[in-house]
This record gives sequence, structure tokens and C-alpha cells, in this order.
Amino acid sequence: MRNLSLAAAAALVAFPASLHAETVADTISADMPGLMDTYRDLHAHPELSFQEVRSAAVMARAAREAGFEVTEKVGKTGIVAVLKNGPGPTVLIRADMDGLPVTEQTGLPFASKQRGVSTAGVESGIMHACGHDTHMTAWIETARLMAARKADWSGTLVMIGQPAEEIGLGAVEMLKDGLYTRFPKPDYTLAFHDTPELPSGVVGAAEGYALANVDSVDILVKGVGGHGAYPQATKDPIVLASAIVMKLQTLASREINPLDPVVVTVGSFHAGTKHNIISDQAKLELTVRSYSDETRAKLLSGIRRIVKGEALASGIPEDLMPEVTVEEPYTRSTYNSPEFTQEAIGFLQQEMGKDRAVITPSVMGGEDFGEFRRADEDHIKSVIFWVGGSPADKIAAARAGGAPLPSLHSPFWAPEADKVIASGAEALTLTAMRLMAR
Repeated sequence: MRNLSLAAAAALVAFPASLHAETVADTISADMPGLMDTYRDLHAHPELSFQEVRSAAVMARAAREAGFEVTEKVGKTGIVAVLKNGPGPTVLIRADMDGLPVTEQTGLPFASKQRGVSTAGVESGIMHACGHDTHMTAWIETARLMAARKADWSGTLVMIGQPAEEIGLGAVEMLKDGLYTRFPKPDYTLAFHDTPELPSGVVGAAEGYALANVDSVDILVKGVGGHGAYPQATKDPIVLASAIVMKLQTLASREINPLDPVVVTVGSFHAGTKHNIISDQAKLELTVRSYSDETRAKLLSGIRRIVKGEALASGIPEDLMPEVTVEEPYTRSTYNSPEFTQEAIGFLQQEMGKDRAVITPSVMGGEDFGEFRRADEDHIKSVIFWVGGSPADKIAAARAGGAPLPSLHSPFWAPEADKVIASGAEALTLTAMRLMAR
């Protein structure tokens, strides 16, 4: 890791001794029994995107009790809690609230038994398979810690409970509903997300791009159906779609700089009904990942070009050209301000220990937290931390070829919640208080 900037070094020197990590950590440790009660309650009662009424009420009540001014129903089901404490910077801290349409299989005694209907109209079980219950619980503790230490910081703290992260719409909805006009506009935005890839309680962050642009692309390949015994009388959409699938891989391997990571995955291929019938259409569903907006545009243009080119090569007439649909809106990439991220991790290393704060690689997952910086990227500095939730020995065993770890969105994902909550609250609190130190 590179050396801290002079400004960051000065901030470290000026940081009040009363805010050292052991003081915050001791408070969190004493609060942990109650926090785990809150976590288990949130875990057992997950809610789908834009349905987070109960979860928002739990967070709103905790923030009000801590002394925040709370506004509910911002961006449909979001909440905004504001604590003004004199002159200084404005720091925004976000926790996402929604669960996933996943039937839980963790075997936990407080496992979710909730069911619901997703935005796609599908009924299923509901589960916090992405750990947002740990995010909300750590958010509550951070609010309490910050309120109890008002003598040590000066500025404005804006804490938000964001809906619908899982469908990539919640951040935009809150911004559209006046997050930066009805409430103080931040100088810094902070968040964290649990991960199975780091040992429990370890905090990490990527410099620069942290998470990717996420595009969902549908391709409808048209053909001329007929009898499987007489293919010469047809235009086989399965053969054409197969050619498209193979050619799409050249976008990553031959058209994009190898140092610019991209993913083009065909996750679904549907066609045909019977052995001896050539269908008249095939449907492909893609997930397309990139970091920069320029690379995203190049990928999407390339997909359209390849689809049309392969159709022409197959002799498809103009009136049967395939249709390419890019789902809107899409999830845009999340970017961690590099110098700020470097300074934040360096500071946490000093406060929490070098083995508990690390620089991590970028990932191709998606997250709409980046929208809060994009709304004024020339002014706002931002970082989203990762907080590990897997036992170190299980990570080592998995990397050595043993049992794989459950991933985020898995029905088996059950992080070591107490460690995630403790480190998440500690990292958010220490970083916010450093930024607003008197």
C-alpha cells in the first residue's frame, strides 16, 4: 500500500485519543447481545425490494431514539436520518435493506420462513441471502456510537436506509425523491458490504472501480421453422443462436484491452419443443459486466454488430433480423475515490490493526451505491468497504480444494454475523469520526 497523503497523516495526528479503536470496539462488544437480538429479528423477517416497511421502521425507531431527525418514505420505502452537530463536513452512511427471493436453507434456528411475490411476479421464499441484515444492524450501532460521541466530532451526519439495492433501483429512487435537495448534500459517502471472500471481521476496499456496470441483454433470434428431417427448407435459429454465443466471446478475447476486465455471459438459451421440429425462434439472456462507461458502450455496440452480422451470414432476411434489447435502467459501476480509499484503509490499519484492514481487488458484482457519488462526482468522495464473514480456516480449506464457501445470494449463506456487525460498525464509525474530527 502506498504512503498516506500529508492531509491524511495530519488527520491521524489530530484524531482524539478518546476515539481510538479499542474504545469504540469495547462499546460495540458490550452492545453485542442486543445487536444480535436485532440481527436475528431482521434476519427472520426479510422483505423484498420496495417492500421494506418493517425493516425501515426498525431502523427509523433506532435512529430517533439516538437523537436523529428521521424522515421516512424517501424513495418509496427509504429512510433518512440527520444529526447536525456544528460546522464541518457532511458524511452520508448507507445501509441497504432488501432481501432476496430465495428460500433459506441455512438451518439457523431463526431462519426466515417469509414468502412473498417479487417484482417479476414470482412467489418464493424470502431470505437475507446477501447479508443486508448485518448491514442494517451495524448501521443502527453506528448511529448510536456517533450520537454518543458528539463531543468529539463536528459536522453533519446523514444516515440512510436504502431500499431495492438488489434490483439496482433504490439509490436512484432516493436521489429522484430529493435526497440531495431536501437533506444536506454529502462531502463523503460511506457504506460496507459483507463478503464470504475475506476472513470474518477483516475490512477491505478496492481503489478505483470496486464493482461493475451490470447490463441485462435479451436477444430474440428469429428463423423459419420446419421438420427436423428437412433442414434445407428452414432457417434454423438454434444454429444461428449458437454461432452468436460463440462469437460473443471474442468481445472479451479480441476487442477489449486485456487489462480492462469485462464479462459477457450467456446465462439462458431457450429454443425448441421436440426432437424433430426446427423451431422458429431462440431466446438468449446475457449478463454483461464492465467498469468504465466507454467500455460498456463498446460492448453493447459489439453485441448488436455480432448479432446482425451472424444473422446476415446465415441468410436471414431483413424482416427476420434478431432483436437485441438492453434492459433499462441498468446498474452502473461503483467507484471508490482512490486517494480517499487509500487513506481510509491506512487509517483503519492503524486503529484496528494491519491484519484487519486491507486493499482488495475489484470485483464484477453489481451495487447501486455508486449512484450517490455519481450524482456529483466532482465533489463527493466515496468508499464502500468489504467486511469478511467466513471463518479463516474455511476460506483456506476452500482455496486448497476443499468444500466451497457459500456465495452471496446462496440459500446457504450465513456469515459470522457478530463479527461482520462489529467490524462494519467499527469501520464506519472510526472513518466518519476521523472525517469530522474536531
